[in-house]
Amino acid sequence: MRLAIVGIRGIPNNYGGFETLTEYLVEHLAADMDITVYCSSADMDSKLTIYKNAHLKYLPVTSHGAKGIIYDSLSLLNAIYTYDRVLFLGFGGGFVMPLLTQRQKKKLILNIGGLDWKRNKWSAFAQKIIKKAEQLLIENCGKIISDNVGIQEYIEATYQKCSTLIAYGGDQAVYRDITPRALIDYPFLDKPYAFTVTRIQQDNNIDMILDAFANCDCIPLVIVGNWNNSDYGKQTKVANENKKNVILLDAIYDREKLDILRSNCTIYIHGHSAGGTNPSLAEAMYLGLPVFAYASGYNEKTTNNLAVYFNDAKELRAMVKAYQTYNIKQIGENLQAFAHENYVWKDIAEKYKQVILS
Repeated sequence: MRLAIVGIRGIPNNYGGFETLTEYLVEHLAADMDITVYCSSADMDSKLTIYKNAHLKYLPVTSHGAKGIIYDSLSLLNAIYTYDRVLFLGFGGGFVMPLLTQRQKKKLILNIGGLDWKRNKWSAFAQKIIKKAEQLLIENCGKIISDNVGIQEYIEATYQKCSTLIAYGGDQAVYRDITPRALIDYPFLDKPYAFTVTRIQQDNNIDMILDAFANCDCIPLVIVGNWNNSDYGKQTKVANENKKNVILLDAIYDREKLDILRSNCTIYIHGHSAGGTNPSLAEAMYLGLPVFAYASGYNEKTTNNLAVYFNDAKELRAMVKAYQTYNIKQIGENLQAFAHENYVWKDIAEKYKQVILS
């Protein structure tokens, strides 16, 4: 079986949900399939040709912004003529669908992830374009995978299409104790703190979370993210970096350091709102962290209603101030048990394999 994976920036991965999925599919399936992953040479610093037994194929177009639709479309057109199956991740290739034959459309396996058209980083016009691309993909692809029950229900209600439910994994996260070196670098580690690792974009409710913690007489917030990758991130960092009770850290790509920071937090804050299952949430659950999550509807599905949920900054601030009134140890244990049962990459890759080969 010759499989192409299309729709991501590339691998090796830093933070991206679809990139994380691709890495672990490659790790577990490349021994049984001939896998090619399409990558953007404009976005990737490394230009490996082979990664974990998968071939990497580069296109000289960025995967970001409006040009991402061009990148996805060119990748999909190239892949659909060359490979037995194409796993497409996202929405950007939708406008290619009218150009394909029925036989080619049947090769396509789709995972849209979340509802990207709902992200408030897009203009109203861009949201309409993305929604139309989503429609063209869902109505014309051969098979659909949903990573969240909420997304599965949305696809069925909106398009009357069935999809296979396959979540993300979280077992790449490893519990790590505080090391002397880490305590020097991060002196807050031996005291109570809240923690989140996230892409710095508005639909992840960065402003809401910062507002809840800034100048608050509660435990501090440590937030790790790619602050310098957008104007929004840079402006938000400048506006908050000197505020009491928030510690803003730049993106950390050393997994051991990141795992130490996550493993030893008092509570984990998850603000994503745009739907789907986010890998950082699955990882936090796998580590047994007590999760306070934004009440998006999708986050409740991912956590099996076992976390604590907030709707706005005022609610989150009150919850954090009163965190000791929650049985946070039990919340973490319940989430961990669910993650160990449902969010394991080996099992998830096997489910993908069954869909790809069927």
